[in-house]
Amino acid sequence: MRVPVLTSKLDFPPPERATPEGIVAVGGEASPERLLAGYRRGIFPWPHEGLPLLWFSPDPRFVLPPREAHVPHSLRKRVRRGEIEVRTDTAFERVMRACSAAPRPGQDGTWITEELVAGYTALHAAGVAHSIEAWSSGELVGGLYGVSLGRMFFGESMFARAPDASKIAFATLLGNLVAWDFALVDCQVYTDHLERFGAVEWPRREFLGALKVALDAPTKMGPWRFDLDPAQSIERLVSR
Repeated sequence: MRVPVLTSKLDFPPPERATPEGIVAVGGEASPERLLAGYRRGIFPWPHEGLPLLWFSPDPRFVLPPREAHVPHSLRKRVRRGEIEVRTDTAFERVMRACSAAPRPGQDGTWITEELVAGYTALHAAGVAHSIEAWSSGELVGGLYGVSLGRMFFGESMFARAPDASKIAFATLLGNLVAWDFALVDCQVYTDHLERFGAVEWPRREFLGALKVALDAPTKMGPWRFDLDPAQSIERLVSR
């Protein structure tokens, strides 16, 4: 199957024409404009070493409706200890680079290239990319970043340098997304880590339909400030 090559135009082929592996197109650049054009169509970049930039829309799609999230009991106990402070949008590039440096099972390198760092940092400056950060004793010990459009949060990557740090950051994000009436977190592809939070696989068609509805809502522009702290977020998630 021949994969379309992107030109200087910001158009993407329909995601329904993706290869069985989920590849929609190759080439182009990770400019903020192209990144946004991709996200609005349910397409995201995933660089592979030695290849032109690849753009994906997998089928099935791994997603998590915030109101259906599960919070492990052990995580609730750790949150109650108050060891982790969660901040937003105070160290975006540091979070990206920490995600890049985090070891991944079965991976020798990282897919977070300098081009992606530049593209997402520009989206952060524009108010649509956000970092959720876990801090302890003044040190950045975990977090995640992603893109927010309408009522959709597109999660990109996370890291942890302390036990449960990224989980606490993610749970705090979920609690606030519930409070803000977000519809969906796009987790892209399966991980057992996110499955424990309740993420499930949807057919691509179902995901694209939900995306279209989510994009009809106004975007909550950054810099973000959460309404709920970690303990309040956990309470919001477990008391529904």
